[in-house]
Amino acid sequence: MTDAAKRSRTNPTTVYFSGAPCECAPGETVLDALLRQKPDLAYSCKKGTCLSCILKADGPVPAEAQEGLSPTLAKQGFFLPCLCPPLDGMLIEPAEGKGLFADATIESADQLAAHITRIRLRPNEAFEYEAGQFINMRRDDGLTRSYSLASVPGQDDLLELHIKRLENGIMSNWAADGASVGDAVEIQGPNGSCFYLEGNAGGPLMMIGNGAGLAPLQAIARDALDRGHRGDIHLYHGSRHADGLYMRDELAELASQHANFYYHPCLSGSAVPKGCRRGRAEDVAFGDHQDLKDWHLYLCGYPPMVEAARKTAFLKGASLANILSDAFELRELRIEPRD
Repeated sequence: MTDAAKRSRTNPTTVYFSGAPCECAPGETVLDALLRQKPDLAYSCKKGTCLSCILKADGPVPAEAQEGLSPTLAKQGFFLPCLCPPLDGMLIEPAEGKGLFADATIESADQLAAHITRIRLRPNEAFEYEAGQFINMRRDDGLTRSYSLASVPGQDDLLELHIKRLENGIMSNWAADGASVGDAVEIQGPNGSCFYLEGNAGGPLMMIGNGAGLAPLQAIARDALDRGHRGDIHLYHGSRHADGLYMRDELAELASQHANFYYHPCLSGSAVPKGCRRGRAEDVAFGDHQDLKDWHLYLCGYPPMVEAARKTAFLKGASLANILSDAFELRELRIEPRD
């Protein structure tokens, strides 16, 4: 950390966003300070994971505010305000510019389940990614959210997102009710390290998710099987209600086609229909498998579940390096604790 950044931990500083001054209290990040002035500023995880809050600076930037960015973006002055201790006099602008966001068009929008909207996007330019990574999608009004990719390169022509409708979610309600074929959006990415690693073709894989956390998991499973993965693959998808277990037919069909793929739909509510397992996905998974040494795990969905499952997997012998996850915060929109 620079000397100037250290001083910002104890002394008030002023940064300038699009020319307007913003005073930062001691210990605040740039994002925290800017949100008092611009509450509609894009952000999601506040941990430097999703990159949705990315901004651009004219001048020096603390090194920790550019961790995880490509050298090209860092050289252009892009930084993550959620990780940035303010530097006095810092000049900040919205993140624009070639190489950050790319244009895409909505090709289809339909409902996979009562609360899950499937959006398919066609990028205007070639877009390379790994199954399971995520992108940031931005509307024409600047609203930006992070979504995992449900598509698989080489198998799917379009980028596919599964968006869960949240009661107070501006983007999720727009996706369900307002998004139309032909609408233009912008995308940034791909981001994240939650994808299949070919060096473990003979080892067992465990995938645990709830809600729309299924999107990247089924993509990773399809990708692994397409690449000839030989070890067992167990996918546990959980919900409180049966209608939250979307894609059941598709995943059951995938299991019938591959002897090493096992699909476990899990319900934590009172009514558990035939073919589903009782309990939360993580509890069922860890009940089935006591020793996780040499396993690779993929965890996606509600952040507290992901964090708790990570700890449990480690205690059961999994190496932290083999536990991959991308958990997104929901900006305090959630009323119910989880699906």
